[in-house]
Amino acid sequence: MILDIKNTFTEIGETTIFAKRFFKEVFIPPYETREFLKQCYVIGYKSFPLVAITGFIMGLVLTLQSRPTLVQFGAESWLPGMVALSLIREIAPVITALICAGKISSGIGAELGSMKVTEQIDAMEVSAVNPYNYLVVTRVLACTLMVPILVFFADAIGIIGGYVGINIHGDVNFYRFLTQIIQSLEYLDLLPATLKTFFFGFVIGIIGCYKGFNASNGTESVGQAANSAVVTASLSIFIIDMVAVQITDLFF
Repeated sequence: MILDIKNTFTEIGETTIFAKRFFKEVFIPPYETREFLKQCYVIGYKSFPLVAITGFIMGLVLTLQSRPTLVQFGAESWLPGMVALSLIREIAPVITALICAGKISSGIGAELGSMKVTEQIDAMEVSAVNPYNYLVVTRVLACTLMVPILVFFADAIGIIGGYVGINIHGDVNFYRFLTQIIQSLEYLDLLPATLKTFFFGFVIGIIGCYKGFNASNGTESVGQAANSAVVTASLSIFIIDMVAVQITDLFF
């Protein structure tokens, strides 16, 4: 038990040092623009279909589940605003980040772990190429940028799913539906929800890179790196979300 706690804190410290190195390397040339754009394509574009389907289902199911309760209290008109607030403030950011943790963080961990095991990273160092700059900085930056964009699309598609859900049991004009949503939203509903998605993206990228970059020798460690990246990134997302909610409650 004591040994497990010690190992946990040791890994937290090593991850912090690994992340600290990122903030140093990100400003040091050469800037791997082509690799960064490639990672944006892989992380953002190729994750979009899964995020879009999940966002639509979230909006649809949330609407269908919430409608009977609101009808009982004669508050069915609140449904569009309630669905939009729930999606934008909490559900869409967290669920999208968890999807990205499962898809992106595990992929990065497995990819870099495989490169570590096959000594490709060592070969890059011998060739006078900075592997941290090329492999880690580009992926973490791409995650930090792409996850908020994916959350934005999940919000929009989730609202469309909510519109479809409302019209299953009624007939609501889309303009009226959208107007009710806009009237129920405030600037402070958008700002904290948007800011925390950048932290989600950074954590997903940095943990996936750390697990892969520090994989031990042997092919078994590649699978362990991918699995550990998913679990650690998912737990970190919940912790960041809890902290973000507390800060929002104090200051906003």
